[in-house]
Amino acid sequence: MKKIIAEALRAAGDFGVIENIRKVSGGDINESYFVQTENQTYFLKYNLEAPEDFFRVEAEGLQLIRDTNTVRVPKVFAYSENSNEGFLIMEWVNGKKDDNTEKLLGQKLAALHKSHFVYHGYSKNTYIGTLPQRNRLMSSWLEYYRDYRLSGQMEIGIKKNYIRGERGKRLETLLNRLHEWIPANVEASLLHGDLWGGNWIVGPNGEPFLIDPSVMYGDRHFEIAFTELFGGFSQDFYRSYEEYYPLSERYEEIKPLYQLYYLLVHLNLFGESYGGAVDRILKMYV
Repeated sequence: MKKIIAEALRAAGDFGVIENIRKVSGGDINESYFVQTENQTYFLKYNLEAPEDFFRVEAEGLQLIRDTNTVRVPKVFAYSENSNEGFLIMEWVNGKKDDNTEKLLGQKLAALHKSHFVYHGYSKNTYIGTLPQRNRLMSSWLEYYRDYRLSGQMEIGIKKNYIRGERGKRLETLLNRLHEWIPANVEASLLHGDLWGGNWIVGPNGEPFLIDPSVMYGDRHFEIAFTELFGGFSQDFYRSYEEYYPLSERYEEIKPLYQLYYLLVHLNLFGESYGGAVDRILKMYV
């Protein structure tokens, strides 16, 4: 571990004396550490089994969000593409939530979603958790969401034997009828892509930061639907978001179809405990 920390610090250009190393909570995918030198404090995560581009993809996503000058993200100092010593070293972000934090998060996310692009999707393949996501840039949101999000998880689920029988038939039918609910022509917003309650943190002065993105361009309602799936966002967040960027009147109708994607992800990552929720949404539509 010390070897990886030393390599990460060298890559970050910090050759100062290491004063403190402490293991911290950082999710169930990577090992995470607080690292303090005489010059700076860092958040370091590493994964010896990650694909070679795993941390590069994350770093590029953080930079894409950072370049919008909307919502804050941690500054990336360096990353490794060596699958034997994969790491990402960023600034350490730490602060205390206040009465305005979630209001500001709603406002800043709305500003991020106003960062529009001419195409839906993304130019590179990415990851959602540890699952690979194929991408391409497309003019139709409907086709992208069907072919590169729902179908992608369906393929993984079939291989893992979670998508079969009645569930598989209903999902296939839904994909064939998806045009009845999901629009083809909708503004392509820059999305964090994996925005659950654990992927935002609080920095200095109560300012919210986004972490662990899986970026793409697409319908912003897809992002908001996921924030509602597992909680972690207050009514202050939603009121503030809608004040700056009101949701479509059709949002409630299509929300379960957008949550379905993330439930399929969780089914493929964590197993049949999410199968019932997948089935309930499928039965709502087909």
